[in-house]
Amino acid sequence: MAVSGFEGFEKRLELHFFGDDPITFQLGLRKIDFESIQQVLEAVQCTVVSAVGNSYFDAYVLSESSLFVYPTKIIIKTCGTTQLLKSILPLIHYANQTGLTLCSCRYTRGSFIFPNAQPFPYTSFNDEVTYLEDTIPSNLCHRKASIMPSKSSSHSWHVFTAHSSITHHNHSHTHSDIDIFTMEICMTELDPILARKFFRPPGDGKTGDSAGKEMTELTGINEINPNAFICDFAFDPCGYSMNGMDDDWYSTIHVTPEDGFSYASFECVGSVNDNIVHVLRKVVQIFRPGTMSISMTCSNYSNEMLKKMVNAVEPLGLKCRSRAVDRFPAADMVVFQTFTARRRNV
Repeated sequence: MAVSGFEGFEKRLELHFFGDDPITFQLGLRKIDFESIQQVLEAVQCTVVSAVGNSYFDAYVLSESSLFVYPTKIIIKTCGTTQLLKSILPLIHYANQTGLTLCSCRYTRGSFIFPNAQPFPYTSFNDEVTYLEDTIPSNLCHRKASIMPSKSSSHSWHVFTAHSSITHHNHSHTHSDIDIFTMEICMTELDPILARKFFRPPGDGKTGDSAGKEMTELTGINEINPNAFICDFAFDPCGYSMNGMDDDWYSTIHVTPEDGFSYASFECVGSVNDNIVHVLRKVVQIFRPGTMSISMTCSNYSNEMLKKMVNAVEPLGLKCRSRAVDRFPAADMVVFQTFTARRRNV
């Protein structure tokens, strides 16, 4: 393990808003101008490197991960030593200007590879929770913080949620919310040969966009969801990010390929009726991680679905080592599973 390196594990923030005017829901947060978004990201300490939108939402590839803006929902995830939680107050401010009010907040992250390199309040989950408690409005009164464990003391899933008392319907999805899940996959100890595909040749003369498109096709990332429109970017000398858009559903991948602290993440929204087996198998085949965690946030889950997930990756050499389940306000469930390689390459 390197003494210090780039922190791949992301901090993730999801904010939901509501308003009294139905017309607001048509664009809502998407009316926030680009200059204002840049100011928010400046506080977080990252920038936009690529952006795309469709009729449902806008997706931004950042210098450190991704931002998704829906009419009544924002998802922002940032890696490295970024100050993600500093985005909360300005985002609330700009949302209020569009006639929207915050009604729920969710903050999640894994266990940092280099925890001592993080700035305050990311130095401990207790500090993060205190910061969140002091920052979010008092109307978000149903709050819970949890550290979901695994068999490895160095790998846990950290979750903080807060909701208001009033139930507001999510206008972003065309599917039944009961069937919807968010899946966050975190992978370390990537196969070194596969990880080399995320390095650019010195002086290749390509833009980040064109080099990113090549990496997407070379690695098979475009086959995870063939229906998705992909906005991708390759960093110099190494590293890769992509956002996928499939109607109102997003997916995103971020790769830190350096040996010693290699990391990749995959996140998507899906339905229990989707082919989750195909997605999991493709992701594992692209990266061949030595260690992997899967966090699923959903209204409900079945043991059958969890068994499908395990059966999808075990033939690829990963064994399920632990599973933790917790319930949060607004009836959300989080299932956290960890996997390690049965045999590790020496």
